[in-house]
Amino acid sequence: MSNELLVGNSTQYLTHKENQRFRGISSQNITAILPAYNEEVSIGSLVLLTKLYVDNVIVVDDGSTDRTAEVARKAGAEVVAHQTNKGKAEALKTGFKTAADLGADIIVTMDANGQHNPADIPKLVVPIIKGNAEMVNGSRYLNYPDKNAPIYCRIGQTMQGNAVKMNFDLKITDSQSGFRAFAASTKNIFRFSGKKIAIENEMLADAGRSGVRITEVEIGAFKPSETLTRNPVKYITGALKAVGEDMEANRPLYFYSVPGFALATCGFYMGFKLLETVFLGSASLNFGHTFLMVFLSLAGAYMTLRGIVAHSMAGATRQSESV
Repeated sequence: MSNELLVGNSTQYLTHKENQRFRGISSQNITAILPAYNEEVSIGSLVLLTKLYVDNVIVVDDGSTDRTAEVARKAGAEVVAHQTNKGKAEALKTGFKTAADLGADIIVTMDANGQHNPADIPKLVVPIIKGNAEMVNGSRYLNYPDKNAPIYCRIGQTMQGNAVKMNFDLKITDSQSGFRAFAASTKNIFRFSGKKIAIENEMLADAGRSGVRITEVEIGAFKPSETLTRNPVKYITGALKAVGEDMEANRPLYFYSVPGFALATCGFYMGFKLLETVFLGSASLNFGHTFLMVFLSLAGAYMTLRGIVAHSMAGATRQSESV
């Protein structure tokens, strides 16, 4: 008997044994989605490991230029290929549709670069199986704030966690996690646009607005060497950008109108004081002072109005989507 056949048989045996132990919890169909772009190195082993805990593995090959699709298919995944790279949001949209077609009751999303451990899948799906949640977020920071991580990483994560709490009224400790589980009944609440904010945050926003019950479970934290040497300035800048994008998309009144009102107030106050001094004859018009006053007033008024309009449009959009 060839070594290949032995390996194949042993893999099938382990898969059957592991699935039997885990499947004893529920007979629900669990399907995993792996959006992948040029991940031929990690995708094969990840598919094989994931199959130990789920019924189906869907790999959405998002326009890869390597052998991602070929390797995933040989490992036993259901492969759906995009002809061009469309981004993670579109890949997840395709994955959710395919999972529904395969009769999934629970959908698990994972990153395809190997940073998530498939052995954590049972932790993610149990709250859904027990009826305690419709969405489960895998968190690296739930029971410990990762004290060994560089301080700038902890600062960035804290900022993003606070932004999620304020924007979506959700207490989520790992808002950027791509390792999540969903009841299949939630599939239609997600927009999968990924245009203004990261798809991970967009899905949190959609879930929060729809009243979906969300819980978190602890997952392992994998730290490749490059994350330990990342540039602190770039990391903090990226975190601030993510927070800003979330605020702009979900809290335009806070993002635009509050600072805009403050700027306009400063500009009008400066104008009042300037006019007062000019009429009293205690000072003459100063070009720099006048320019700053006009700039602050106009910029503040514009930001205030933009925030109000964006807030109104967002509300109208949500109402039309709910009808």
